[in-house]
Amino acid sequence: MDDLRQKYLGAVTSAADEPALEEVRLAALGKKGEIALNMRELGQMSPEERMTVAPTLNALRDEVASAIAARKAALQDAALDERLRAEWLDVTLPPRPRCQGTVHPVSQVTEEVTLIFAEMGFAVAEGPQVEDDWHNFDALNIAPEHPARQEHDTFYMARQPGDNRPPHVLRTHTSPVQIRAMLGQGAPLRVICPGRVFRADYDQTHSPMFHQVEGLAIDRDITMAQLKWTLEEFLKAFFEVDRVDLRFRASHFPFTEPSAEVDIRCSWDNGTLKLGEGDSWLEILGSGMVHPKVLTAGGIDPAQWQGFAFGMGIDRLAMLKYGIPDLRAFFESDLRWLRHYGFGSLEVPTLAGGLSR
Repeated sequence: MDDLRQKYLGAVTSAADEPALEEVRLAALGKKGEIALNMRELGQMSPEERMTVAPTLNALRDEVASAIAARKAALQDAALDERLRAEWLDVTLPPRPRCQGTVHPVSQVTEEVTLIFAEMGFAVAEGPQVEDDWHNFDALNIAPEHPARQEHDTFYMARQPGDNRPPHVLRTHTSPVQIRAMLGQGAPLRVICPGRVFRADYDQTHSPMFHQVEGLAIDRDITMAQLKWTLEEFLKAFFEVDRVDLRFRASHFPFTEPSAEVDIRCSWDNGTLKLGEGDSWLEILGSGMVHPKVLTAGGIDPAQWQGFAFGMGIDRLAMLKYGIPDLRAFFESDLRWLRHYGFGSLEVPTLAGGLSR
């Protein structure tokens, strides 16, 4: 025992670094270490021998383990002292110039849209990005055979075999938030639902993840005329122009009836978009009166209440307003692009001071 003690305590003391110390620990206390093998031999001894040898072996094992722990702490302290000597910093030197961060155009436009609708009395509603099939499709009067429910258009969450729960999807629009708002708040109601949505599409003007804002207003006597006024006032404030001309084209959406695509009058002068003038029309959003089945799914009696809804892409609004040609650049994390199109952190949009100072 004395020989083992001197051998391993000396090895611990002479270990120059942590890897060498680990080798000593394995040689002494590892599964095949010398002290560990001696511990296994206790079972072959007589009770009298075991009463004598076992306490000595246990004491030796504990002493070597304590020595290893102490040596490891000492090595770590020495390494830290060496780093502190080598990695010093003169705090009296001037700071290095650092690039200032900017606000992403999507975040800026979301703030602008929220501000404008807040002035009109719309609150902001939010919901989960992973939605169940009922909120995302069924409650919005989207039939089971509708193309939007196919896997080539919608991201479905993986399910384990035998899982009988309703399927879940990455929400394809923010309309499920409208259902949750109706169920949670009832009528009357006036909300917008900005947020991230997902669809299986990718090109210059489409991305598998993009941002959308939808609006919902429910009251007893709401009409299409009020929808038109709301959209006109919003677009004038957002694009900071005195006049806009809108064209409503009959369309079909499962969740509104009647439904309309909305175009805005514009012109393209040397590649520059000008709104409110010219002979061209640009599709900008979809809208309509809320379908009675959607009101019923939201727990609202369609015989007593009616409302309008609209939806538009935040990324598309940013592209139109700030002249951004490619949607994919929004999500490429290119610092040059962000510095060019980004906004200062203190450039908070206000209606009085201007949205895009």
